[in-house]
Amino acid sequence: MASGTPPFDPTPLTAPVDRAEVRAFTADLRRRGALRTRWVSGLVLTLIASAIVLFAFPSLLALIYTLTSGRNTVNPVSIFFVLFLVAVIALVVVAIVRAFRGRAERRFRLDRFARANGLEWRGDVDDPPLPGMIFTQGHSREASDVVSGYRPRFIEVANYTYKTGSGKSETTHKWAYVALRLDTPLPHIVLDAVGNNGLFGASNLPITFTRGQRLGLEGDFDKHFALYCPEGYERDALYLFTPDVMARFVDNAAALDVEIVDDWLFLYARRDLSTLDPRTWEWLFTTVAAIEEKVAQWARWRDERLSSSGVASAMPMLIPPPVGVAPTGRRLKQGVSWVTVVIGVIVVGYWIVSIVSDVFFR
Repeated sequence: MASGTPPFDPTPLTAPVDRAEVRAFTADLRRRGALRTRWVSGLVLTLIASAIVLFAFPSLLALIYTLTSGRNTVNPVSIFFVLFLVAVIALVVVAIVRAFRGRAERRFRLDRFARANGLEWRGDVDDPPLPGMIFTQGHSREASDVVSGYRPRFIEVANYTYKTGSGKSETTHKWAYVALRLDTPLPHIVLDAVGNNGLFGASNLPITFTRGQRLGLEGDFDKHFALYCPEGYERDALYLFTPDVMARFVDNAAALDVEIVDDWLFLYARRDLSTLDPRTWEWLFTTVAAIEEKVAQWARWRDERLSSSGVASAMPMLIPPPVGVAPTGRRLKQGVSWVTVVIGVIVVGYWIVSIVSDVFFR
């Protein structure tokens, strides 16, 4: 474990909690305006109270009055209906109360877990200002259960969603990410994990990159990752991904997609990473520690395409290039997925067949 890194303490994730402390923590979030579900909770509780006042409570009172008045005029079906209605509302109330209590306890546990590990729980963040590929897709972008801080390098872990389309065609895309701040900007590099690809090896990433940017590496690395780097930066990618660095990614992050962009390194997953599962957090911290130990050497990288008023090119050994990345290396060129091409061909083919059928077989 790196010097200055707090010891890993998963105890708050599973230890018993004091209900009074949870309520006090929730009340404090409301006072600070940090509890977004407050209006939703109030609306749901209002609807339940209205249903009880308008339907269940009067019906139950009428049934009790009829049964105790001595006039046996109640239809058994009516008795069953009233009791069934009361039971359904009671079950709904219990389920909602448990759900609210569960979310409150989850927030409390993650906050205490973050504190115990030198981090901070920040709750939900709209449209997080991060440069990774998933943060520029769709709309209604939101990071939830954000945990961030220094261990000792800045790290942020969160679950993430964005939406595409609208109305009945709206789709919610679920991701999770680990963001690791680097010491210097680097070329845009993507490691597309082979193990989480879809049907026929189709990438699960939201962006496709041109095949001319694919760089093959030695050993078994290509069996685990497809590495993309900007054209002309192949030598830089080899400098960054030395055999020992490649081994760390294969051993610790083969199940995750990786993106290096600007001065950030992102690990992407399609399942929750900010969770109450201690094993997930232990795996994340172990993975980050293993990668961080190697990427620290990336701070020495400089883009030789940059120069300082021509002086650096005149005396390259005396004045190294400044920190940064030349424009050609800052972003990978996007391509078109073969899946999209196949779907397009099928749609166009169906359209042509329909037209031919209408013309010749009417």
